[in-house]
Amino acid sequence: MIDIVVGFDQREAVAYHAFCQSVISRTSRPVRFTPLVAHGINARRNGSNDFIYSRFLTPWLMRYKGWAIYADGDMICREDIAKLWDLRDEKYAVMVVQHDYRTVHKQKYLGNKNEDYPRKNWSSLILWNCEHSAHHRLTPDAIQGLDGSFLHRFQWLHDGEIGELPLTWNWLVMEYPFNEYAHLYHYTIGAPCFKAYQNCDNAEMWWREYRKLNEGIDD
Repeated sequence: MIDIVVGFDQREAVAYHAFCQSVISRTSRPVRFTPLVAHGINARRNGSNDFIYSRFLTPWLMRYKGWAIYADGDMICREDIAKLWDLRDEKYAVMVVQHDYRTVHKQKYLGNKNEDYPRKNWSSLILWNCEHSAHHRLTPDAIQGLDGSFLHRFQWLHDGEIGELPLTWNWLVMEYPFNEYAHLYHYTIGAPCFKAYQNCDNAEMWWREYRKLNEGIDD
């Protein structure tokens, strides 16, 4: 079973469902989704979305057992998610795409600021080794008090505990050049469900998954 924790925000609920559909339609193994809803968890703070901090509770939600994938809800998977799962390496606490870029968009969906910072978007797709002892400090109460930069830069870990995933597993739409062959598209500036981004780069791939939700269209 592949456990996938997905960021959920009611303002873009359809994006969550489109992402899950994109995974389900291609996976070769059983998957189990956990929508990351912050209600009732003492980890909800101001931010561009409801899961900006609660994503770091993934090991806690998994009872610090096994592995799990965390993914932002504004993504579309175009490859078998089992291929990402097979990249797990026990010597790492987390594995992420280690982006190194500066944004060309100072504003993103819903008028949110889009500022540059070290390790930006590393935390948007995380392959978690939930059993790693360093994660035991990530509890709901701790998340409430820890600085956002400390969390998003994985500063509770040593650099050698952060493994690297291929860039194709977190391709930043509108930040990187148009690419029709990436494994996972991240609509970080704005998913096509928002009017301002309905025709953005790679938008058609998102709309295909959306149509499957309503019409059962094959890819």
